Amino acid sequence: MSTIRSVWWAATMPGHEPPFDTAHLRVYYPAVPDGSDRERLSGVMAADTSGAPYPVALIVSGVNVGQEAYRWLACALAERGIVAVTYDWVGTLFGGLHGITPGVDLDAAKPDGYGTRPTCPSLRPVLDALATMTGPVAGLLDLDRVALIGHSAGGTVALQSARFLPEIKAVATYGAHTMVATMLGWPAGTVLPAQADCPVLLVAGENDGVINGSADRYGEDAATRRDPITRTFDEALPDRDGANLLVRLAGANHFGIVHPVDHTAARAFLDLPAEGDPAEHRALLADLVGAFCRTHLRGGPDAQAELDKLIENPGVAAVRRR
Repeated sequence: MSTIRSVWWAATMPGHEPPFDTAHLRVYYPAVPDGSDRERLSGVMAADTSGAPYPVALIVSGVNVGQEAYRWLACALAERGIVAVTYDWVGTLFGGLHGITPGVDLDAAKPDGYGTRPTCPSLRPVLDALATMTGPVAGLLDLDRVALIGHSAGGTVALQSARFLPEIKAVATYGAHTMVATMLGWPAGTVLPAQADCPVLLVAGENDGVINGSADRYGEDAATRRDPITRTFDEALPDRDGANLLVRLAGANHFGIVHPVDHTAARAFLDLPAEGDPAEHRALLADLVGAFCRTHLRGGPDAQAELDKLIENPGVAAVRRR
């Protein structure tokens, strides 16, 4: 197994007042311990340059879910030769509260703004900050090959923003969709078209209680409404010769991508219990996301063959392509 290490960086969020104008980044990379005095005294290990330049996966968190909750996934991606980046931005949430947020430009999500710019204002500053990094990963990142991996609200804004960042070559989400709240001025039941000019992987858990707990935002009759993630796959994504995937994990819940779950924040209290072993859910999820990212960031028949085999795993309850 590769040695995975991480370093920190920061990004300024334009248009925001201190102290809410800074995102703190953590960058996970394959390392090569060398036993040097520098390594011993600083704790910083040199990067393994054999796989460079490394494609990048930017993990976009759910609301009030700290970046440490995705460390397991970041390490799994780095082991697969993809430098993974997580970040925390404490910014303004709905109702004037503050918390960890991917950032949502509400005006960009309204009928007269949607499709004109990203709904997620943090993506461009974070990617630009990565280009300025010093330290062990300096010059080793291929920032023309980037995947967005979003959970919950982070997945929604990734789907709504990807095409405005030309370096984004793949989007993978967990527990996310593009249905939109009527409070923003949309008719009940609206599914917004995804703003993604690249392959998309939608992953959903069978036991997602959070999406169901939020469904009244969309103004539909509870007796007739359909699953928002299925509707997103059917209505928000174009046909892409089978490159777009909807994968439903057997027994997994909304926070199946999170480890450990922090029950003092976010909305895990709405979730349904997972059925089966959450560690097995995470292992399959890491394999799926890793193979999807390798397929579309690095290419090659081996990655595609691995992805095709994974969707036949018994832990996959259902899969669709388009």
